[in-house]
Amino acid sequence: MRSNRRLRWAALPVAASLVVVLAGCTQAQLRGFMPGEPGVTNHSDRITGLWTTSWMILLVVGLVTWGLILWAAIAYRRRKGQSGLPVQLRYNMPIEILYTVVPFILVIGFFAFTARDQAAIEEPIDDPDVQIEVYGKRWAWDFNYLNEGPGGDGVYYQGIQAQERDESPYIDYDQLPVLYLPVDQTVEIKLESRDVIHSFWVVDFLYKKDTVPGKSNYMYFTPQEEGEYIGKCAELCGEYHALMLFKVKVVSQAEYDDYIQSLVDAGNTGTRGPEYNTNSNLPGTEPVRPE
Repeated sequence: MRSNRRLRWAALPVAASLVVVLAGCTQAQLRGFMPGEPGVTNHSDRITGLWTTSWMILLVVGLVTWGLILWAAIAYRRRKGQSGLPVQLRYNMPIEILYTVVPFILVIGFFAFTARDQAAIEEPIDDPDVQIEVYGKRWAWDFNYLNEGPGGDGVYYQGIQAQERDESPYIDYDQLPVLYLPVDQTVEIKLESRDVIHSFWVVDFLYKKDTVPGKSNYMYFTPQEEGEYIGKCAELCGEYHALMLFKVKVVSQAEYDDYIQSLVDAGNTGTRGPEYNTNSNLPGTEPVRPE
């Protein structure tokens, strides 16, 4: 009888926690409070699924662990009139095996699912519809739209760092560098750096990757929802790191073509490549001299 009463008292905190967690889940909660909306890119739902599934499993592990801790604290507490040390035990082989095998299975499972999803996200696109070269620089971004414009020689956009204001909002978002992407078209982004390590992060896309001096990194995805998204540098890169912001506009193919034509009309033909890098120690980097 006493044993049943102990189990009942130990189960109450676990049951109460489950009720609080499972009651009234909103869409944001179901997505693990991740930014953005479902289906922003062809990878975002996969990333959200990995995140939320991991947290659900870990929550169950946490509830079991907390429940066992509370049960042990209640069942084996010192009672009135007791003195001295409780009976000492060397070990319990089944429990030893349990708390060795279960974490091992969890670690292997997390690794397997993470490796599976990462391999899918990093899978190169053989013939992307759009190829863009992104240069991170202190503290802004340059965008080269490859294979566009006259003769397919490309067009470019050179950005400036975020401009501060004296009133809210304290950033002039109209002057941020803008990267245009056509909706439902496969995209390859080549990431480069002109100086130090930066990190290209479109928040709602749920993925980021470093731009490393002297090394090319790549991202592959398909934007699936038209809209405007905020991007930023996610690697501390100097004094004005917080102002290294940009915007991504996912638009229709017609609007994308109009934007490319506007760069052509503005004379922004060709590309702005490594010859403008400020890190002159990189192999093959030559300073640009005025003519």
